[in-house]
Amino acid sequence: MNKKRALISVSDKTGITEFAQKLVALGWEIVSTGGTAKALTEANVPTIEIDEVTGFPEMMDGRVKTLHPLVHGALLGRRDVKSHTDAMVEHGIVPIDFVVVNLYPFKETLLAGGDYDAMIEKIDIGGPSMLRSAAKNHAFVTVVTDPADYEGVLTELSENGETTIETRKRLAAKVFRHTAAYDALIARYLTDQVGEKDPESTTLTYNVSQRMRYGENPQQGAVFYEAALPVAYSIANAKQLNGKELSFNNVRDADAAIKIARDFTEMPTVVALKHMNPCGIGQAESIEKAWDYAFEADPVSIFGGIVVLNREVDAATARKMHDIFLEIIIAPSFSDEALEILTTKKKNLRILQLDFSGQESSKGEMEVTGVLGGLLIQQQDVIEENPEEWTISTAKKPSAEKFEALKFAWKAVKFVKANGIIVTNDHQTLGVGPGQTNRVGSVKIALDAAFEKDAALTKNAVLASDAFFPFADNIEVIAKSGVTAIIQPGGSVRDEEVIAACDKYGITMVFTGVRHFRH
Repeated sequence: MNKKRALISVSDKTGITEFAQKLVALGWEIVSTGGTAKALTEANVPTIEIDEVTGFPEMMDGRVKTLHPLVHGALLGRRDVKSHTDAMVEHGIVPIDFVVVNLYPFKETLLAGGDYDAMIEKIDIGGPSMLRSAAKNHAFVTVVTDPADYEGVLTELSENGETTIETRKRLAAKVFRHTAAYDALIARYLTDQVGEKDPESTTLTYNVSQRMRYGENPQQGAVFYEAALPVAYSIANAKQLNGKELSFNNVRDADAAIKIARDFTEMPTVVALKHMNPCGIGQAESIEKAWDYAFEADPVSIFGGIVVLNREVDAATARKMHDIFLEIIIAPSFSDEALEILTTKKKNLRILQLDFSGQESSKGEMEVTGVLGGLLIQQQDVIEENPEEWTISTAKKPSAEKFEALKFAWKAVKFVKANGIIVTNDHQTLGVGPGQTNRVGSVKIALDAAFEKDAALTKNAVLASDAFFPFADNIEVIAKSGVTAIIQPGGSVRDEEVIAACDKYGITMVFTGVRHFRH
């Protein structure tokens, strides 16, 4: 009785010699190529070289070796169709019932900084072709592309002499996911190379990072996928040092928080966030003082919130954070003493260490939002703004102190859900009015929160709006609060009415010319 034939050709040789040895012990004949054949031979695995099967040598630096009817006929021929089996006999095609293939390391070469020529050489042709042929004919052929599947397949072969059709279907589906992801990376690379901005189609590929217990609510299933090309400054790449695994809402909130922190790099800064909105941002000469400002901004909302610190967490700051309930603390590093303080009696507190050096490169990532039946893809809102180009639209000009506060407010309001209003001084947020269906409502919420605080904090208060004021009624409300400086994009058909209202009340107003809606 002829032995069954398996074809093995892998770039990732993890566990392959042991796997092949067990196949041989189970009565399989091994056909192999190039470096894989060499590795198997050196491990004393009986191996038939591919050119012995095809009658053609491997050629063109290995580009052509398996693209041959004696290979693909062996993979694609249906064993239950007489015309197929007759053709195989007539042309001397020996069936291949088992394929173990993984592909040239395109992704790994790209991440290592390979140049264009290196990337082109890492586009595998024969490997995907064999995988696709074998997967298409999974009724008869077992195909494995992931070393993680070796053990399960060997168990079935040992127990039953063959794999089940259910296993072959599952492995075939995995093959097509694998080749689709591989092709997606190649398509993205070549598209980027030619500078195509809005291609007629797009294929995105991600890898499982975490299978979650549920999504936004317990009745919703959810999975966290990481970009196939990892982004250093991302929650997917953060190192968790303590606490429970992240939930769906944790990931979204943490992502929003680190995007805010990314815009405040010049000084030690602490960002506190709740439900996708900043509830406190503080800047100071030390991270401890920045924490004080962020906490003081809204000591109620920060309870159960997410905190990002853009400098190492020291013991003094850790002691203050330990005193309240927080969901997540994110920082570039933690002193040993700080980590000990934060984890004492806080086994559930999620502590994440994040590489802040990748902040700038993370700005190039596209934002992807799902809608029913489609996707919206856009650039991130990372425009570089120059305050010297802003327009002072009112008769009253801001003092140098007020202008610094306006710059801080403008950076902060960018991250408040529309309709978004924020009141700040020059180093901390004082009141946030997020996500109301009318702008006056957001203004009132932000002002009420701000002016509940000590008068010393609000002495230099300014107000920022993410989009233009459509009516002067907003100015009426602001004037009553005592705020005397506003920053907003401008661009309303009623700008002149709004400017006139500011002039009436002696309010400074700056137009940036840039809108920062956040839905």
